[in-house]
Amino acid sequence: MATVLGLTDQQVAVRDLARQVATEVIAPTAAARDQAAAWPHAELKALAELGFMGMLLPEAHGGADIGFVGYCLVLEEISAADGGVGTIAHVHNTSAASILRHGNDAQRQRYLPAMARGEHIGAFLLTEPQAGSDTAAFRASARRDSDGFVLSGAKQFISNGSEAGTALVLAQTDKDAGKRGFTIFIVDPKAAGYRVARVEDKMGQRTAHVAQIALEDLRVPEENVLGGVGGGYGTVMSALSDGRIAIASQAVGIARAALDAAVRYAREREAYGRPIIELQAVAFRLAEMAMQVDVARQYYLHAARLLEAGIPCFKEAAIAKLYASEMAERVCSDALQVHGGYGYLRDFPAERYCRDVRVCKIYEGTSDIQKLIISRNL
Repeated sequence: MATVLGLTDQQVAVRDLARQVATEVIAPTAAARDQAAAWPHAELKALAELGFMGMLLPEAHGGADIGFVGYCLVLEEISAADGGVGTIAHVHNTSAASILRHGNDAQRQRYLPAMARGEHIGAFLLTEPQAGSDTAAFRASARRDSDGFVLSGAKQFISNGSEAGTALVLAQTDKDAGKRGFTIFIVDPKAAGYRVARVEDKMGQRTAHVAQIALEDLRVPEENVLGGVGGGYGTVMSALSDGRIAIASQAVGIARAALDAAVRYAREREAYGRPIIELQAVAFRLAEMAMQVDVARQYYLHAARLLEAGIPCFKEAAIAKLYASEMAERVCSDALQVHGGYGYLRDFPAERYCRDVRVCKIYEGTSDIQKLIISRNL
């Protein structure tokens, strides 16, 4: 891995600790989990023991408080071992951070310690079957009753939704209020009215379960409103902006793993009497892969530092996500090409990296949405 200048001693230590647990605990079981689409119980427990399930939370709530740059460095390491575990950890930490940022003291004290310990996995119920990027088309509703609110509707592609212990649900409280008509609720997935309709059978990141959730007259008390009635849209936009940088770090992690696998194979595989890494066509392909991975890393770190410093960075977050996700798909494809026919076999990790990385161009805003954000900020 390339040397990264400008990291603090704490950030280096956190990154190295994440690399160790990723290498020793997560990576050895990644292929088997992928084939079985198995939830990583033991691996998440190991992350929780090191504080990586509460990376953005203060110590007062049981968190590690490593800062956003440290968070992205950790996600890169986890995702290099298993992109699916990276997604689980990211969605969980984002959910916890949203409660920290927008919740009141009672909500923070009630929900965050268990999330930091990894006892309650977080989920964010945003996307719906008929609406993703088009938030105006969301139909899940929340109507008032004597005890609070009653939620109805369906949510789709919900990471961690089938395994969650604490869920954040975006629902419409006023259909005539536009962006101010959405509210976020903290929901107990064990409550009556929260039903896992199905767990999707996915192309990649199979260990990260994605579910369709049916909200069937789910009752939520008034005190579970997060950030005030009508404040949901702003909360979502804030989480997505931060998340774009995080997904960039995830994409870099998967691409780096693909590059490392390609280099190892090119050193071992011989053709025409020498290792194929000595063939110019292969060597040049590897050089371009390394260049793209390093550039994407430097840029996501730039965006992460801006965010951590409190400097508006909507454009930079979109650039980081767009470039890293597009780059990572190319690099993973090139890694498979270096492997030749063996890259197409599940005996080698190259095909898994290709499957795992593809969704990075879709979630947290598609590539086209990132271009729209960038263009609007020119």
